[in-house]
Amino acid sequence: MSKDNSRTTPPKGREALRQRQQAAATADRRVSIAIRSAWIAGLAVAALLIGVTTWSIVGARSGNTAGVVAADGLVTPASASDSGAIVIGKPDAKVTVTVFLDFLCPYCGQFERVNGSAIAAAVADGTAKLELHPMSFLDDLSSGTKYSTRAANAFAAVANHDATTALAFSQLLFAQQPAENSAGLSDATIADLASEAGAPVDVVAAFPKQAYQPWVAKITKQAFDSGITGTPTVKINGQTFTGDLYTAGPLADAIKAAANG
Repeated sequence: MSKDNSRTTPPKGREALRQRQQAAATADRRVSIAIRSAWIAGLAVAALLIGVTTWSIVGARSGNTAGVVAADGLVTPASASDSGAIVIGKPDAKVTVTVFLDFLCPYCGQFERVNGSAIAAAVADGTAKLELHPMSFLDDLSSGTKYSTRAANAFAAVANHDATTALAFSQLLFAQQPAENSAGLSDATIADLASEAGAPVDVVAAFPKQAYQPWVAKITKQAFDSGITGTPTVKINGQTFTGDLYTAGPLADAIKAAANG
């Protein structure tokens, strides 16, 4: 009759068995801890990625004051065309009104005061889109303050945020246009007018950086190189308008005729 040893383990054997069981339990705990740690780390990484993505989206949606940086480092307003114009209005409008101007030019001021509301109305109702070329060739006539550049830079910064706001800002700049050979409007006044037009605080705060000064200088030269000889120069669908620029009516009639043609 054989002896059953399944229930009788020697003391040394029991101790060895206990040690093996304890080691196995410790290993199981380590594996469990490692799995939990990896899982928690994975959640942390996922949360970080979500946070970075959310921050990027929010940043992209916030006011962009930097403009578009070209390969050569030139900062260009987002609403600018290759020809150097700030484009305002519906892209598919039947009429394109192009205006070359300097914010210190008294004739530009007279033109704006006579025709500004008619042009703005044509843009608002979709009849025309407006191409504004802000030039800075009258800097020497502002007692060393370079008013033309300062005003054009501010205009470009607002246009980078919103072209429609830039149009309202342009109208305000001409409504308070300084005289030639004066110091021009102060930076504080320019900022106040931009805020009145609806430009956000961060956009206005960036004016002193003069980020668009090189772009303004470039498009001023570009305009003269293209054959522009003075301001205001006005074109309708690419053709220079030769009618009366300083009397209300002729330009508005020309815009309507182009739209109906």
